[in-house]
Amino acid sequence: MTIAIFKKPNGIKRIAAAVLAAATLISVAACGSGNGTSASNSLNTTKGKTTTITVGVCAGPYGDMVDKVIAPLLKDDGFKLKTKLFNDYVQPNKALASGSIQANLFQHGNYLKKFTADNNLDLTSLGQTPTLGLGIYSNKYKSIDDIEDGATVAIANDGSNLARSLGVLQQQGLVTLKGEVDATKATVNDIASNPKNLKIKTIDAAQLARSLDTVDVALVPGNYSWAADLKPADALAMEKQDDGVIEVFVVRTQDVDSDFGKAVKKLLASQKFKDAIAESEFKDFGKPTTW
Repeated sequence: MTIAIFKKPNGIKRIAAAVLAAATLISVAACGSGNGTSASNSLNTTKGKTTTITVGVCAGPYGDMVDKVIAPLLKDDGFKLKTKLFNDYVQPNKALASGSIQANLFQHGNYLKKFTADNNLDLTSLGQTPTLGLGIYSNKYKSIDDIEDGATVAIANDGSNLARSLGVLQQQGLVTLKGEVDATKATVNDIASNPKNLKIKTIDAAQLARSLDTVDVALVPGNYSWAADLKPADALAMEKQDDGVIEVFVVRTQDVDSDFGKAVKKLLASQKFKDAIAESEFKDFGKPTTW
């Protein structure tokens, strides 16, 4: 009898524990399914408290721009910005879409448009920042005119920067693209003429600066030329920037109207941001078309 009484409460305890565990799982699942709302709320400010925001960046100047210019200017709005470095152009947008970071600054508008469409991501630009353009670099040649027949030219292999690089080659008269092609979607197959018979080699954008020891010419996006300490003054030529190749500060679309989204949007259009850039190491970067 004593044993029976002892077992019965244990059984009840086990059942209660199982119910509690199930309730916990349901609660966790509910939190997971509401992750978008939770992350969105985390971009709002609470009076007297500081909200920490993680901004994804790639190698190059934009992490420095966040740390040295943007972060200090947002401090009074109640935000503390920290950067997270990514080694490619793919992960910063995927990390942002998943909510593991709250913003990113590493890509131009054309890339954002194409990447989000190709990967079905709901991300939105809050505005443009000064941008270091793509440059044509060489350890072998001193000018565009020096480039020899049959030279090997390395360009980025991601769709947006590949098209951009072909556009820069066309700006310099090194290739001509087919007249009907969309300049933001051009591929090597869209080259109509190649008077110097250049050998176009497509590689990962992060490897372009390093490739200068093995190719004749490389077209290096600003992120990676900055990281490799390539000086724009040493480039054979710099791209003529249009609106689509200006860097953009990006958040998830659901966060555009958060306190953080509104603060960043206001800052990027402000005179104090322009003044801070004018006094920084980024003063000679290409400017947003709205400036």
